[in-house]
Formats: sequence, structure tokens, C-alpha cells
Amino acid sequence: MKHKLLKSVVGLAVLASAFSYAQTPYPTKPITMIVPFAAGGPTDTVARLVAQSMGNTLKQTVLVENVGGAGGTIGAARVAKSAPDGYTLFLHHIGQSTAPSLYRKLSYNAIDDFEPVGLITDVPMTLIARGDFPAKDLKELLTYVKANKNKVTYANAGVGSASHLCGMLFMTAIDTELTTVPYKGTGPAMNDLLGGQVDIMCDQTTNTTSQIKGGKIKAYAVTTKTRVPSLPNLPTMNEAGLPGFEVAVWHGLYAPKGTPKAVIDKLDAALQVALKDPTVKQRFADLGTEPVAENRATPEALRTHLKSEIAKWAPIIKKAGVYAD
Repeated sequence: MKHKLLKSVVGLAVLASAFSYAQTPYPTKPITMIVPFAAGGPTDTVARLVAQSMGNTLKQTVLVENVGGAGGTIGAARVAKSAPDGYTLFLHHIGQSTAPSLYRKLSYNAIDDFEPVGLITDVPMTLIARGDFPAKDLKELLTYVKANKNKVTYANAGVGSASHLCGMLFMTAIDTELTTVPYKGTGPAMNDLLGGQVDIMCDQTTNTTSQIKGGKIKAYAVTTKTRVPSLPNLPTMNEAGLPGFEVAVWHGLYAPKGTPKAVIDKLDAALQVALKDPTVKQRFADLGTEPVAENRATPEALRTHLKSEIAKWAPIIKKAGVYAD
């Protein structure tokens, strides 16, 4: 009897707390949006565009904080342990789905420790090289790297980064292992590519478009099924000579597990507004991407997509034998 009474009291307390929270205006103070990579990188760019617009809708500042390291898992762990009050958000890319397979020990569960808010955008990637790299097109690149695999260097932004995943798929597709040079973020990797210290890289259009248009690097192909409007002369990998190669980097917004539904709903509504914001849409277009359709910018759509992507990447990573402790 006492046990049932205790359960009833606890249940009423939870309901009272939820009702109280629902009656409390949200947000009443600035919100922090954690990005698990260095400032200036492609995911950071997406976050700052979305944060600005969401802040306008929510009538509060949405501050972007960069918490990099370990392929995004340090930032993810911090958010997973944060108070579920709507004041700490998490914007991550495809790495949220690959971390469970890449890392043998994670201090969080990629699905169970987060409340999804919605998908944001699918960003194409580009295969690029330093400006004076010998190969003039993808076919020449493939021939060159296979003949010089011990000399060619491949830059990435660290284990679990989009550039790492794309490179892993690329090397698997051409059955050739290259010397990889990991960096602490896409910015440093791009700087060394521009400076000629490394040879090739595969990265998101949000980070490569301006450099390609400026003629500072060589671009061989985009990794999507269709060409990118902002880079109309750049062929797809399929067109350029690597059939079936396709990868895009999706981004999603999350909150810590247990964040009240009323708060998630308000965040999702603000995200929906941001993805229709003309400024956001134009900046996305300039960077070779676009917002997802309205029905994908929802909690359920992101939850479903995350689960399917975890299932998709697990066997690929296992076959490649790439792990991080």
C-alpha cells in the first residue's frame, strides 16, 4: 500500500512539474547551441546561420559554442549530460550516426540520450586537391593515386569527421589505401591543402565552394547523384568515372533526453521558420546546399533517419576496420 501511495505521489509530482514547466515562458534567457567541431568549419557555418534565425523567432540569443575533439563525441557527451531544460542544444552532422560504430567506448547513447528536434540540410561533398596537383580530372586522379599511393596524402578533420568518412569510402571504392593526415578541424586541413602541404581531401560544399570558385584548389567531382547548382560545371563522381559513389552530409538538431515536449515543439517551430528564412536559404544555396523539406525538419523524421543511418554505416565501418578508442 505504501509503495502504491509513493508511486502516486511521485507521479503527481512529475505531472505538477510538467504542468508548471508548460506554464513557464520559454525561453527566458540565452540558449547555447553546441557544435562539436572547430569554428569556421562547415557544420559551424550551418549552425550559425540557423542559430541567428532561430534566435529571432524565439526572441532570445542563440549562442554557438564550439566543443571539438574526438570526432564530435566530446561535444555530444557534454550535451547528453546537460540539463534537459531547452537551454543547451546540439547541432551535429552524419557523425552522430557513425560514432556508435567508430568508437568502442562512448559515454552516451546516440539515440537514447537525446531528444531530436529536426533535420536541417543535406550537404554535398566535393573531392578536391591542392592547386598544383598533377591530375586534371577524376580519371587521371584515380590513375595517379593508385600509382603513387605511398606518396599521396589525404587530409581529413579527424576520426569521425565528414571528411574522414568520405575519404574512407573513397579509398574503399578504389581499393587503395592512402596516407591519411588527420587535423583538429576542417579549417586547419583546408589551410594546409591551400598551402600545398597535403594533396587531396573530400569535404562539404559549405567549406569548399568559395575556394573552388576562387580557383585556389582543384575540384574533381561532387559526391551526390546530381550536380550542385552553385557548381554547375563540376561533374558527379558517377559522371566523372567512379560509378555508384555517393555520400551527403546531413545535419540535425538535438536537445538532451528528457527535455519537455512543449520546449521541443517550440524549438522545432523555430527551426521550421529558420529553414524558410530567405537569408538562410540564400546562404545555403551559395554554399551548395538547401534546407530539407518541411516534413523532414521534425523530431520524428530525425529520429527515424538517425536510426537508419546507424544501421547503414555499421557494416561499412566494420568492413573497413577503422576504429577509435
